[in-house]
Amino acid sequence: MNEVISVIFPAIRALREDRDWTQQQVADMLYLNRRTYSAYENGVNVITPELLIQLAALYQTSVDYLLGLTSVKDPYPRKS
Repeated sequence: MNEVISVIFPAIRALREDRDWTQQQVADMLYLNRRTYSAYENGVNVITPELLIQLAALYQTSVDYLLGLTSVKDPYPRKS
């Protein structure tokens, strides 16, 4: 498995768990069934570029973060 791609799976799980969301909740937000989302999160299914963009938007992060290309989780921090 490609090293960069293998970074995605733990990243999306950690982001989901940080929000206390279930796989079912995320699957519903992405219009997927839970098994399909679980397969993405566990590295069974290949994440398409389109889904990668949707995940970045959902988790309010960048595609680069999901791919492990940057450690900056929030590319657009809110000003106080």
